[in-house]
Amino acid sequence: MSNPFRSARVARVALATLCAAGLLATELAHADDAADREARVAKRMAAVKDQTARLRVFLQQMPKGGDLHNHLVGSVYAEDFMRWADEDNYCVKLDDKGLVAPPCKAGEVSAHGLSQKDPALYEQAIDAMSMRNFVPGVGYLSGHDRFFSVFGKFMPLAATRLGDTVVATLRQAAQDHVGYVELMVNPSNAYVFAPKVAKMPWTPGDYAADYARIEGQLPQLVAEARAEFDAADALVRRELHCGTPQADEACRVQYRYLSYVDRAQPQPFAFAEMALGYAVVQADPRFVGINIVDPEDNPTALADYRVHMDMFRFFSQRAPQVKKTLHAGELTLGLVPQADLRFHIRDAVAAGALRIGHGVDIAYEDDAPALLAKMAHDHIAVEINLTSNDVILGVKGHDHPLQLYLHAGVPVVLSTDDEGVSRSDMTYEYIRAVQEQGLDYPTLKQIARNGLSYAFIAGDSLWQADGHTPVKVCASSLKTLHADAGCAAFLRDNDKARLQWLQERDSAVFETNVLKQKF
Repeated sequence: MSNPFRSARVARVALATLCAAGLLATELAHADDAADREARVAKRMAAVKDQTARLRVFLQQMPKGGDLHNHLVGSVYAEDFMRWADEDNYCVKLDDKGLVAPPCKAGEVSAHGLSQKDPALYEQAIDAMSMRNFVPGVGYLSGHDRFFSVFGKFMPLAATRLGDTVVATLRQAAQDHVGYVELMVNPSNAYVFAPKVAKMPWTPGDYAADYARIEGQLPQLVAEARAEFDAADALVRRELHCGTPQADEACRVQYRYLSYVDRAQPQPFAFAEMALGYAVVQADPRFVGINIVDPEDNPTALADYRVHMDMFRFFSQRAPQVKKTLHAGELTLGLVPQADLRFHIRDAVAAGALRIGHGVDIAYEDDAPALLAKMAHDHIAVEINLTSNDVILGVKGHDHPLQLYLHAGVPVVLSTDDEGVSRSDMTYEYIRAVQEQGLDYPTLKQIARNGLSYAFIAGDSLWQADGHTPVKVCASSLKTLHADAGCAAFLRDNDKARLQWLQERDSAVFETNVLKQKF
């Protein structure tokens, strides 16, 4: 099967777009020195940083690179789930306001027309499926408990709406001027396969024997997964009218998938998910890596943390080309015993993680300076999720380690995590980075670049390992944003570099435009 994201025709069309846009950007670059322009834009942002509405106008239109930490179902707003529930005649449970498939039973009411028939119940369902109107101590003792309670309330419906959840996420990304998204999502058959494996004989630590018992089932499961995502991607293109004159702006957002492992499940269950995840990544170029999810403070997740890292090492020895970004350090003092804060990030790095998700407890790690130095030296990026770290862990402002990572030279990206559940968006993450973390415009611009440099999308980078020095073949072209023959060939052959070029072009256009605007 051909890769729908990578074909000669797509590359030619994309390159033609780059060249045409490059002419405009060249005019901008010639008309206004880039360094001077950036300095004036930085001054403009500094002037509005304490006025949230004005800062929102500024940052909304800023190109933000990639969103590398995005749980697909958590990125969807509850209003979308309720709209789909209305269309599909799903039922709302009166006790916890969760959604279940029809027919409705006692204690359930149809979601069809609910916003008109019972607006109060409709609003209660929106609250129940998100953090909207959450008040600590009312109904739930913590934001952590409320946050993780909501997913089960929309998962029965979300499982039937894969393509629609992608559409909703891409539209939000486009609105925030995010050019690329990596979506954490599993094939639906993972949740049939893994429970079955959990009932099979299990030999703790003998992963070769455990794998041998399930290996024969993987090719069929992979084929089913590819067919499922073929259908989802077709729906995305159809719904957004991609490739037509009526194409939605969301068609410009590139996306890939990340499979994941549920760390709160029994070991055989997690092992089965990992086996299928690695197999899918190797077979389908739309899947660019693997992750591990679920509350890190869950008792099973804590008890099996090092077991999971050993599992990753086992599969990575078999398939070293599969890239890993691992949730690690989504913990804080008081949530778990201090002993559990001392090694999670380090062990994830040792297991081969190329990116770390959250990394909030870095200051509690054993020999944190050495770990930070290793992450900086090895260019292991950290995915910072300011809103969810606040909502789930209560960590924000000066308590957040973002500045620690920056001062240590660790590459940082900003990401949304579960923007639908948190009622946030990528622009708000940037606002928080400015107002709570004191980041200036050049730092934000580099973070936006990092969102593509550390993406798992195929191809070489436009930047050298330091993340800001251009590769030689495009160094002179970047000064004018007009690709010469050598740079054009490089961009044509490398998806990542092509996205990065677009980011630079869009940044130049943004900077030129924002200096002309009054707000």
